[in-house]
Amino acid sequence: MPTSKIKNDLFLRTLKGEHVERPPVWMMRQAGRYLPDFMKLKEKYPFFERVQNPELAAEITVMPIDQVGVDVAILFSDILVIPQAMNCEVQMVPGKGPFVPNPIRSMADVERLITPPAEDVLSYVMDGIRATKQMLDNRVPLIGFAGSPWTILCYMVEGHGSKDFSVAKGFCFSQPEAAHALLQKITDITIDYLQAKVRAGADVIQVFDSWGGLLSPGDYSEWSLPYMRQIAQAINPLVPVILFGKGCWFALNELREAGANALGVDWTLSPEKAREIVGAETVLQGNFDPSKLLSPIPVIQSEVNKMIDGFGVQRYIANLGHGILPNIPVDHAKAFVDAVKNYRI
Repeated sequence: MPTSKIKNDLFLRTLKGEHVERPPVWMMRQAGRYLPDFMKLKEKYPFFERVQNPELAAEITVMPIDQVGVDVAILFSDILVIPQAMNCEVQMVPGKGPFVPNPIRSMADVERLITPPAEDVLSYVMDGIRATKQMLDNRVPLIGFAGSPWTILCYMVEGHGSKDFSVAKGFCFSQPEAAHALLQKITDITIDYLQAKVRAGADVIQVFDSWGGLLSPGDYSEWSLPYMRQIAQAINPLVPVILFGKGCWFALNELREAGANALGVDWTLSPEKAREIVGAETVLQGNFDPSKLLSPIPVIQSEVNKMIDGFGVQRYIANLGHGILPNIPVDHAKAFVDAVKNYRI
C-alpha cells in the first residue's frame, strides 16, 4: 500500500478537499515524447520494451519531475497492457500506433480471452512502480492508471486506432451480449490490476476513458459508465480515483456519483461550465488545450491564469485537457507548470 510522508503532498491534499495555497500541476503523457531524453531512449528501445523494463519505465517516469517540475509522477506504461495480459496480441507500429492482428469479433473470441492474476502476468508493471517509488524517494506522489473498459474494447475490436471506432460500436450494437461479456472481462482484470498497482505503491489511480465521447449520453450509460463505476468503487476505498472521460462532459455528475474523487475535463468545456455542472465541492482536473502550449510563453502564462481563475484554486488540479503533443518545446511545457506555481489570487 502507498506510504505517507510524501514531501510534496499538494496533489494528495487537493484530492482530499483540503485547503491549499495553489493548485497542484501535472500533464497527461508528461513522461514521454516531448522530452529529448525520452527520444534518445525511444531510438534505442522498442516501445513495449520500454514499458516492460522496470528500470527504463522508472527512469522515464521521473524525467518530468526533474526536468519540468510537475507536482506528481505518472507511471510510464500503456493502457494496452491489459489486452496483452488477456492473451490478445497488441503490436505498436512506429508511426501508426497500436495494432491488434486478431481483433475480437464474436462471442467465441471473447470466450477465448483469459483473465489471469494481474500480479503474475503484469508483474513488470508492479516492479516498475517499486523502482519508480525508490527513485522518487517520496518527493512527489505516483499515479497508476488504466484505460476504461470501453476504451480498451475499442482497440480490441477495431484492431487499430480510429476516428470513430465504427467497427467497435457496431460490435456492441449487433452483438450486445458478447460486447457486455467482453467489457466485464476487461473490468475484472482491470480491477485486479489496479489493486495490484496500489499494493506496489501507487498513491492515486486515474482511469482514462479516451473514447467515451464517441458515445451518445444514452449509449455511454450502457457501454461505459457501469464498468467505470465498478472500477471506481473497487479502488477508491484504497486510494483516490480520478476518472477522465474525453468528450464526456454530459456524464460528469454520473461519473462523480460512480465514486470518483476527482473528474478530468477537456478543453471543450469551460471551467465555469464544469463548475456549474458539478459544484464547488467536486475536485476537477484539466483542461488546457495541449495545442495551446505552442503559443508564445507570455500567452501560455496568461491563459493559465484565466484557466485557474475559472476553476478556482481550491479543489482543482491544473492539467492539460488531453496528452501533451510531441512537438511541444520543453521550455513551453515548463512555462505552463511555472505559471501554475506562480499563480496568485
